Amino acid sequence: MLKIRNLESGYDKLKVLKGISLHVNSGEIVTIIGANGAGKTTLLNTIASIVKAADGEIKLNGRDVTGISPDRIVKNGCALVPEGRQLFPAMTVRENLILGAYTLFREKGKKTAKENIKKIYSMFPILKDRGSQLAGTLSGGEQQMVAIGRALMTGPELLLMDEPSMGLAPIIVKNIFRVVESLRDQGKTILIVEQNARAVLEIADRGYVMETGSLVMEGKACELLDNNDVKRAYLGRDYKEFTDK
Repeated sequence: MLKIRNLESGYDKLKVLKGISLHVNSGEIVTIIGANGAGKTTLLNTIASIVKAADGEIKLNGRDVTGISPDRIVKNGCALVPEGRQLFPAMTVRENLILGAYTLFREKGKKTAKENIKKIYSMFPILKDRGSQLAGTLSGGEQQMVAIGRALMTGPELLLMDEPSMGLAPIIVKNIFRVVESLRDQGKTILIVEQNARAVLEIADRGYVMETGSLVMEGKACELLDNNDVKRAYLGRDYKEFTDK
């Protein structure tokens, strides 16, 4: 589904990504964990072509998409749920969702967009009730549902998710990750950046560890959960207590 080889990118003269190579197979949840400032968000933004690659190669379903425009990335079946949700707060929930379908509307028409919004409401029934409410007045968890729904409106094969648990209560985080698992069950492929390493490794198939713009470790999620270095650096002292409950 996604293959990245020797990817480099950054901002002006600041190099952030340093020769990143990874792959995501169809139907997988793959996570990237690491400390703040490691380059995780830059990686997702480079895949989405919001940040331009300085070197290397990005392939989606065997097609080289390195450096193409963000809207063409979406047309090629990849959508981003950005860090911090980035909704339009003065627009309604429904309007935010419809905006997510702009490329779909142009390609497949109004009928398909309407069908997709019904699917979003089925996945997140509360959003149907909140359809006419301004997005900026929603709770953090509801806003995250809108952000996920907006990305899904494009009908992507690959969903990029950047810190979906940020700022949310633990019970909401569990619900969000249940949604992520259900999307995999529906055939979606997901690459998720997440600081809550413990929670995301429990649902992921595989994972990568990023430090200062480089991938320093990879493996099955269960292997990373059991790795002593990962436990010390990212899982916290209460890891054993949390998992035993």
